[in-house]
Amino acid sequence: MKKNEAAKKMELRAADLITPYRIERGKGFRLKNYATANNVSSTLDKDKAEDLLKECSKKLSSLQERLHAEGRWSLLLILQGMDASGKDGAIKNVMSGVDPQGVDVTSFKAPAGAELEHDFLWRCSLAMPRRGRIGIFNRSYYEEVVAVRVYPHYLDSQRLPEKVVGKQIWDERLSDIAAYEDYLARSGIIVRKIFLNISPEEQKKRLLARIEDPDKMWKFSPDDLRDRQRWPDFMAAYDAAIGATASKRAPWFVVPADDKPYARLVVAGIAIDALESMNLAFPTVDAGKAKAAKAAAAQLAAETSKGNNSSKALNKRTQDDRARK
Repeated sequence: MKKNEAAKKMELRAADLITPYRIERGKGFRLKNYATANNVSSTLDKDKAEDLLKECSKKLSSLQERLHAEGRWSLLLILQGMDASGKDGAIKNVMSGVDPQGVDVTSFKAPAGAELEHDFLWRCSLAMPRRGRIGIFNRSYYEEVVAVRVYPHYLDSQRLPEKVVGKQIWDERLSDIAAYEDYLARSGIIVRKIFLNISPEEQKKRLLARIEDPDKMWKFSPDDLRDRQRWPDFMAAYDAAIGATASKRAPWFVVPADDKPYARLVVAGIAIDALESMNLAFPTVDAGKAKAAKAAAAQLAAETSKGNNSSKALNKRTQDDRARK
């Protein structure tokens, strides 16, 4: 098989991988129905997954160039998941071949300062990708209906009027998010939401690896264990969040994350599929601009020719001067 034919096969395979994980209707959604391990491990080993990811990175780079040139659409990838689910690694590896000038990555921590003086969507709105760019959120406004739901005392720091903090606040926030994502889609911001679905057993291995590696220990936080102890509560919160906000315009993808290379490959496939859905193309120029461009090319060619002649004359004078000496 020729090299470019193999590459084409790889790209198609990577894109095909996303279909089983796509959720456009959330009714009856439950995370327990989705595996944390990939279902093609026997046919897709680590080396092959990494080779496929390299090909996907090339494809992403090409699509990102068109996205920038056209300058009409933008893509927002939202990555959610429990600690150690691989969000940082997915961003680093999937976007490794893309022009960094065209990608904005925002990592959202617990809100503080001015962020607490605004509505819960405000800080994410400020970070939305401009037209022609890819934006990646490492965590997002979904923390406001997941982490804050698991630890409702966080609401106290948001200084909301007591009247609006009722039993329906989570359903109301989820409704606001769904409407907000419809608004983004109608504004030309394509939204794709990714939940990296890791098992408690795999998370345990990764947390221990962090603690035992001096170069990675800084990543560990006691909060990781606190959240781990509330695992069922987090899963229930994600069930509600994904179920209420999955739509055709802004689908969720529940990606098996126990296998890092495979998870990264699927994330790459999601990004490629989203960009291809925009039918991106390089801008075309009218006859007037084309004529002006050809005239400029002729002028530049003449300058080059003149420069070469001047260089040759200078070299001849130098040689004559040396000969006279």
